[in-house]
Amino acid sequence: MPANEQGVTISRHRYSFIPRALCFVTHERDVLLLKGAPTKKIWANKYNGLGGHIERNETIHQAALREIAEESGLQLSEVELVGVVNIDPGEGQGIGMFVFRGQAPHRQVIASGEGTLEWVSIADIHRYDLVEDLHQILPLALQVHRPFFAHYSYNSDDQLVIVLENTP
Repeated sequence: MPANEQGVTISRHRYSFIPRALCFVTHERDVLLLKGAPTKKIWANKYNGLGGHIERNETIHQAALREIAEESGLQLSEVELVGVVNIDPGEGQGIGMFVFRGQAPHRQVIASGEGTLEWVSIADIHRYDLVEDLHQILPLALQVHRPFFAHYSYNSDDQLVIVLENTP
C-alpha cells in the first residue's frame, strides 16, 4: 500500500503520539537504573530505566538497543517487549512508550551525560526515589511473562492516573 493510502492526511485531527522506549537491564538479581542528572529538565535526581525517543529510521526494537548502548555502553543483542503504555497528557500529542527488559552479560557500564548509572538490587527498588510510575510498572516489567498494557492520564489536580491491563 502506498504511503498516501495510509490515511495519515485524513486523520490529522485524530489522536497521535510520540514513540519512546523504556528499558530495564538486569544482571543476576540487580537492575540497572539511571539517576537523572540534577540539571535535567524532567526527572532530575529520580531513578528511571534507560531509554528515549524512537528515531524515524529505526524499529522500536532497534531503538531500545540503541538507547541502552548510548546511555550505558552495554551492547545487548536482544531485549524483550514487556509492556506498552499510552500516555495522554491531556493536550496535543501523547506518548507511546514501549517497555523492554534485557539481560546484561556483565556489570561494566560507561557513564553518559544523562545521569548516574547504578545497579540496584531488585529487592530494594522500593527504597529508591523512582520516577512516579516505576513503582507500579518496574515490578511488572521484571516479572511478567506476557506484555502488560497501561494508559496514563492526569486528573483535574494534575496527578498521574495509571490504568493497567493484562497484569497478573
